[in-house]
Amino acid sequence: MKSVLLKLLLVALMVNTASAQQWMKNLEVAQALAIVQNKMVLMVWEETTSYQYPVIVKDNNGRTIFINNLYEDEQVSPLIWEHFVPVIVSEYRYAELYEKIKDKRSQKYLDKFNDDSIKIMDVNGNILNVDYLTDDLQNITTLIERYSLNTSFITQELQDYKKDKNFYSAYFLASKYLDLSMYAKPQTRNDIIELSNIYIQEAEILINDEEQNQRKDLQQRCEFLKLQEYLLLERPKKVIRQLKKIDDEEIAESNKPFVAFLYYTAYMSADKPEEAEKWKSQISSVNLKKAQLIINLNR
Repeated sequence: MKSVLLKLLLVALMVNTASAQQWMKNLEVAQALAIVQNKMVLMVWEETTSYQYPVIVKDNNGRTIFINNLYEDEQVSPLIWEHFVPVIVSEYRYAELYEKIKDKRSQKYLDKFNDDSIKIMDVNGNILNVDYLTDDLQNITTLIERYSLNTSFITQELQDYKKDKNFYSAYFLASKYLDLSMYAKPQTRNDIIELSNIYIQEAEILINDEEQNQRKDLQQRCEFLKLQEYLLLERPKKVIRQLKKIDDEEIAESNKPFVAFLYYTAYMSADKPEEAEKWKSQISSVNLKKAQLIINLNR
């Protein structure tokens, strides 16, 4: 299977080199190419290509240009290829892809999946721009500015998840997406956090595949990761309130460093350095650096 995918990827690379205007037609090959190029996937349903899809884009001088058809314009296509891996997905794939998500996603997510708009997906097919509302004309420049992510920061976690979908690969990918969100613009940060939530939910489901005596601790770890989201959303006081509700004796030994990180970061973000100080010694140097990044977001 791996050799077949590699051959397909090589073909895709040759196609991409030979004709930058041509969008891909195979979702899996597009996803494999996106991993190699550290990009997100830009996906549309094939039916939308049967009629004109007008868009607007800004030129190098900042002027807004009207493009009559997204799929045929020789200026816009290279621009999209520069920032995403674009793919047109056949309507025949709809039922199969929908079946995988129908009981796992919000109605808002399903509506985005179903509509004719552009979908920005990660390499696992999860939609990033669920909350992105478009006007009558899709602004390609705005789409690029908001969703053209360099995913090299999470490449290892993406590969681990693709290779073996289990609690740990889902959890660490969710965690890494939260780390990635720290470097994004506020609006994009919210979208990345929502994407991370998809993987947290998957991790919670996959807990059942782990040893019985580990499940409670792993579920607790997921709950703490959700609290970290509130720090990124600049709500440190909520984190402090939630942590204080937890009995210290209920915290698994393996999760105590994470709790220390949450307490320290939340207190510092809430401008309470005295309360934060007692937690500082329990945090690794790597997590102290991460804490400082989050603290800076809250100021």
